[in-house]
Amino acid sequence: MTLKTNPSNSIATAPDLDTLATHVAQVFETRHGVAPDYVVAAPGRVNLIGEHIDYCDGFVLPMAIERYVVIAASALATGSDGLSTVYSENFDQVAELPSTAQDAPAWVPYLAGVMAGFADRNIPVPPFTAVIGSNVPVGGGLSSSAALEVALATLLENLSGHTLRQEEKGLLCQHAEHHYAGTPCGIMDQFSSVFGESGALMRIDCQSRAVTSIPFGGDDVAILITNSNVAHTLNDGAYGRRRAECASALEKLHRTSWREVTLSLLDENKDRLNEIEYRRARHVVTETQRTLDAATAFAEGDWKRAGTLMMESHASLRDDYEVSCPELDVLVEIATALGVDKGVFGSRMTGGGFGGCTVTLVQQNHVSSA
Repeated sequence: MTLKTNPSNSIATAPDLDTLATHVAQVFETRHGVAPDYVVAAPGRVNLIGEHIDYCDGFVLPMAIERYVVIAASALATGSDGLSTVYSENFDQVAELPSTAQDAPAWVPYLAGVMAGFADRNIPVPPFTAVIGSNVPVGGGLSSSAALEVALATLLENLSGHTLRQEEKGLLCQHAEHHYAGTPCGIMDQFSSVFGESGALMRIDCQSRAVTSIPFGGDDVAILITNSNVAHTLNDGAYGRRRAECASALEKLHRTSWREVTLSLLDENKDRLNEIEYRRARHVVTETQRTLDAATAFAEGDWKRAGTLMMESHASLRDDYEVSCPELDVLVEIATALGVDKGVFGSRMTGGGFGGCTVTLVQQNHVSSA
């Protein structure tokens, strides 16, 4: 079995990935009687800081995680009806692609959008049969949808023999999420899955799309992800409203980019905004600066400073952006109450919010107790 991933994505050697890839390939062989021609994978991500500012020209600081979407697939024989058949093991559902069915499973539009992206670029892809397996929690704020999109894009690259530039691949998958899944996300999730490397954070400039690798790891600290088990959904309107509120605030400030807005400018023009717009704007401006400061702190190994910024980020997301929930707040409160003496530098919600996970920066030797 040959596992195909992004050329720069060295996390492909993680044991958890090998186990999942072998399992998905075996499911494919059980269903079809032959081994798959391709097994591809893409990782989920956790964002350390920089939430809800990827669509506001901000900076974000995610890292790829050792949870993946894996697709095992083979091309269908020439002369088939042109449709591809995909089985999701997690949902135990089968779908045909391309699909325009109104009652298609909820995971199908993400795939349909990626396939449409290749068609829009006049990249011919033969019909195929595939099995999808994943250990990225759905609705956990760890970008299961982006991992699914990027995994399929990687499969289509192999089937077509056409390799996309990494940035183009991320943008194609973002377009799929916008126009087929109905979530107006920024570039962070898809770029994280495309550009992710082992042992590194990514400082992504969401205006220029530049990705800067920041080494992270060692024996002294670890990242702890805790699932609230409150599943979130970002295409129910609340996410879109936050984005619209930010756009409205920026227009009223007579600026074309949030990079032009400082906290002093915002306060000087507070009377132009309604209360909600002002709080959304305050989050965008302060979170952008926090992310830049945190990138420096992580690069320098200043864990106390990084943890403090993470806690400030959570407070802003809870109070100004209003995307947390009681369960996430309790998890953050429990973690931060332990404090540095018990190994916790900082904690915050991660992802789009309204449920999902928290991310906590802890001393490596306190992980089990944290």
